Amino acid sequence: MIEIIFSIAQLIIATLLIASILLQARGSGLGSAFGGEGNVYRTKRGIEKRLFQTTIILTILFFGVSLASLLFISST
Repeated sequence: MIEIIFSIAQLIIATLLIASILLQARGSGLGSAFGGEGNVYRTKRGIEKRLFQTTIILTILFFGVSLASLLFISST
């Protein structure tokens, strides 16, 4: 039963992680996704910063759930 919970958690986290990565426009910020100019490199602010932090948190969560799943399945 716990293997199913780990699998569902991995699937949900992976989907959210893919979405958060795809929402980030490489090197240009979120403004260019809506037609803005993105040629100026600057610090992340507002929603761009939140999206970046969310991506990091989701990556850590995915790694943690995957590791826990591996350790739990190998111990049983």
